[in-house]
Amino acid sequence: MNAASALRALSRPQLNRGPILPFLVPSLARLAAPKLPHATITTSSLPPSTEPQPEALKTHSSAKRRRPLTKEQREFLDSALRVNQAGELAATLIYTAQTPPLARAHPSLLPLMQHMYAQEAGHFSTFNGLLAKHRIRPTALTPVWTAAASFLGWSTALLGREAAMACTEAVETEIGGHYNGQVRVLLAWMKEMEEKGEEVGEEVRELVETLKRIRDEELEHLDTAVEGGAKTAEGYELLTGVIRGGCRGAIWLSERV
Repeated sequence: MNAASALRALSRPQLNRGPILPFLVPSLARLAAPKLPHATITTSSLPPSTEPQPEALKTHSSAKRRRPLTKEQREFLDSALRVNQAGELAATLIYTAQTPPLARAHPSLLPLMQHMYAQEAGHFSTFNGLLAKHRIRPTALTPVWTAAASFLGWSTALLGREAAMACTEAVETEIGGHYNGQVRVLLAWMKEMEEKGEEVGEEVRELVETLKRIRDEELEHLDTAVEGGAKTAEGYELLTGVIRGGCRGAIWLSERV
């Protein structure tokens, strides 16, 4: 069952199967992700369609000289990867906490939750690998975000399906915009290197493609949440406003601590 089918199935009566959490076992098969249109990112970051397209994204070898990253560029990447790892940890914990109450009340939502959790777990694994590879420490606030994300997932699920979807919409709006901003910074670096006749390293190219892929998957979750009734949640404006403000604060702190 794909995400759209899972949402349509909410209108049909389902047997109460109790909390089933097979998606917490990493070896289970993952559902195919539907291709959904991107929702508008309502942050200061410009949408993906306006991204510059440096030639370095298309070419993988050249005779150009290679320049090491500056101190400012290394610091940017350190903070970016640190906050990305923290954000993906939080996302996996939100879905883990949301699933038991949602599965009991709406068993047909389980495949959708499996699918989104599996993608977030993949993102988390990717950034864990990048932190280890580049010897970047995780944020010191990991215990705080662990508790906060678990509480956010559990509490919004208890408020109902629409509130859980509103939580996803709010989180993914901020995270999608955050990734979009990182992509634009890296593309600007690449364009500047090209203009100076310098070679863009393979690792930078790969990081841009990784961030774009993860950003697009996060925006898919946003679209799915909106289709799932996020905007009909009781107290929608207040709920999403608080969650988005919390996400912005967590991003700011994790970049620095």
